[in-house]
Amino acid sequence: MLKELKYINLPEHNLISGQKHATQLSYQLFGCALNTAPIVLVNHALTGNSNICGETGWWRSLIGPDKTIDTLRYTVLAFNIPGNGHDGNPENLIENYKDFVARDIAQMFISGIEFLKINQLYAIIGGSLGGGIAWEMAVLRPNITQYLIPIASDWKSTDWIIANCLIQEQFLINSKDPLHDARMHAMLCYRTPASFAARFERSKTEDLQLFNIESWLLHHGEKLKQRFQLSAYKLMNQLLRTIDITNNNEDTAELLSSIEAKIHMIGINTDLFFIPEQNRKTLKLLQSKFSEIYYHEISSVHGHDAFLIEYEQLNKIIEPLFQIQAAPILR
Repeated sequence: MLKELKYINLPEHNLISGQKHATQLSYQLFGCALNTAPIVLVNHALTGNSNICGETGWWRSLIGPDKTIDTLRYTVLAFNIPGNGHDGNPENLIENYKDFVARDIAQMFISGIEFLKINQLYAIIGGSLGGGIAWEMAVLRPNITQYLIPIASDWKSTDWIIANCLIQEQFLINSKDPLHDARMHAMLCYRTPASFAARFERSKTEDLQLFNIESWLLHHGEKLKQRFQLSAYKLMNQLLRTIDITNNNEDTAELLSSIEAKIHMIGINTDLFFIPEQNRKTLKLLQSKFSEIYYHEISSVHGHDAFLIEYEQLNKIIEPLFQIQAAPILR
């Protein structure tokens, strides 16, 4: 197991499916010591993990000393979605992925927060799947955080998301090279035709055997295959298709308006996966009932992946939310 990870053993509990599951929840802490500063929870995306900052952190452009989410002023907490394989322990991989939905993970994260004796978070921020889990957490525990910041995400899996997840699952079940092939398809959801055109312009590899777009897709398929487990991908895909705060068809506006946090949704104008129109509909739905809901939009050619590319815009949007003068500064 990775030395930097910490662990919480959650007792056996009922999943939404009715199955029972005992969870070992792994996490990492960055910045100020726990309960000495405002706490920011970061929820990772489908192939992400708790390694969010530092030299190899996937959100290092956003989080770190003197950065927008300043680890000199905040405690930053990141859980791993159980079964994502980041702890390197094969015993924690999950084969019965159909037993789980996104709400189960939200409840596990809440249980982890309770174990750590955290009374309230300053912010929950997450992109894509991580943003969906953030929505679920806020509905399950309306006072859990002061700020809710879902990025390139939604409080539900739309028909479009569910359709793409079905295709992903078919690759993962039926392909001779499942991780590789599923990832190649997924990259078409995460980028845009304009992004590909701007980058590749129908150029070919040096040996002229492949278009560069083909080489790029094959590379991404191989790259994920080398670092990710098949069971983890099946589980993450299942979670992505089951985001739904309404659960038993409760009134959506009533559920959303129960959230006590200030909500800052961030969409991407060219996102072909979690389309920005859904965020605009949520804003319209809640504006008359909820005084503290806002929508911001990143402008990018790159589509869904812009939340991992357009750091200058993302930093500019969220920087005002993290300007706390009273927070400690550790040097």
